[in-house]
Amino acid sequence: MIPRYSRKEMVDIWEPATKFKIWYEIEAHACEAMANLGVIPRENADAVWKAKDVEFDVARIDEIEAVTKHDVIAFLTHLAEHVGSDEARFVHQGMTSSDVLDTCLNVQLVRATDILIEDVKGLLAALKTRAFEHKNTVRVGRSHGIHAEPTTMGLTFARFYAEMDRNLARLIAVRAEIATGAISGAIGTFANVDPRVEEHVCAQLGLTPEPISTQVIPRDRHAMYFAVLGVIASSMENIVIEIRHMQRTEVLEGAEFFSMGQKGSSAMPHKKNPILTENLTGLARLVRMAVIPAMENVALWHERDISHSSVERTIAPDATITLNFALKRLTGVIEKMLIFPENMLDNMNKFPGLVMSQRVLLALTQAGVSREAAYSMVQRNALQVWEHRLDFQELLLADAEVVAALGADEIKEKFDMGYHTKHVDTIFKRVFGES
Repeated sequence: MIPRYSRKEMVDIWEPATKFKIWYEIEAHACEAMANLGVIPRENADAVWKAKDVEFDVARIDEIEAVTKHDVIAFLTHLAEHVGSDEARFVHQGMTSSDVLDTCLNVQLVRATDILIEDVKGLLAALKTRAFEHKNTVRVGRSHGIHAEPTTMGLTFARFYAEMDRNLARLIAVRAEIATGAISGAIGTFANVDPRVEEHVCAQLGLTPEPISTQVIPRDRHAMYFAVLGVIASSMENIVIEIRHMQRTEVLEGAEFFSMGQKGSSAMPHKKNPILTENLTGLARLVRMAVIPAMENVALWHERDISHSSVERTIAPDATITLNFALKRLTGVIEKMLIFPENMLDNMNKFPGLVMSQRVLLALTQAGVSREAAYSMVQRNALQVWEHRLDFQELLLADAEVVAALGADEIKEKFDMGYHTKHVDTIFKRVFGES
């Protein structure tokens, strides 16, 4: 991922130097386990640890790979340059390249996921703060982009919180799913490497042994992993689309923070554009871009091919780096977001009282009017509000048929805003466990 959308902590996980350090640890722990089992001499295993503080030369490994056309062999050759050819002769004993590549990839994904988990927690904290801040800030709810019934800004933040909380659970679950390692040798039969080596290496790296691998760790795990990242990205887009809508000039119920000196347009000085949330919509697309290729990686020929390899070299760093950046950016947007309660009420009152139409409809049916007749009575008055911006309550009070069914006092009672917010505490307890 380009530096513009990258954060160092996540980028470092995917640097070649980090990858080679993990490869080294896999090989060194494997040698240690083999020495414990009496498979290789102890002195050879100990010799490998001489390189524990080495910063492997990426350029040198690339130089060797230019000849060998094999990245793992190039690394092993470079490792032998540090350890000594004779001392390193048992490195990679009974192992295959995918033992190193797949186990390393999963270590990197676990480390990346740990960062993402903290990112989501940070976003949840921001959403919760804003939810309680605007728990009873009334705004109009919309369906199909059209005024529906009143809700609160706090409920809007609360539903985003609940969605992200589900994503946190998904991320924690998929971390466990991806945290497996395999040191099972060619075709995964353990013919040339004892299963206890795998157990030792995985324990040292914080992984669980893959129950059954072929020559690779099964890619359904990785498909699920990137699918979860894609869902998180989609949930983020769900949030930012709402913010972008609220920032529209004719809506202006909320907006991104606009800093001193910030410019919205090179041509129009008056502009305050929702650039961060628009950017987040684009970043969500980039994360989701990894999902289909990850799904297609599941089907490999027989026990293994490498059609998945080039895909994962790209999507693993790009998707995690992008999502890390996006989560941090969205958290900042939520924390600094401007809310305009007065505009929310103004918008709701553009069509005075219209959002109470269902209350009147239900009251009429409860008063003995058929649903069809009640709907017609309410709608004919509601259309006058749409077309002429008249007051819905006044129209109803002037409608003899409606007054005959309900009476003036009951009609007026149906315009109590508190009716729509009476269960906010109940919803908050469900979402947050508190009111």
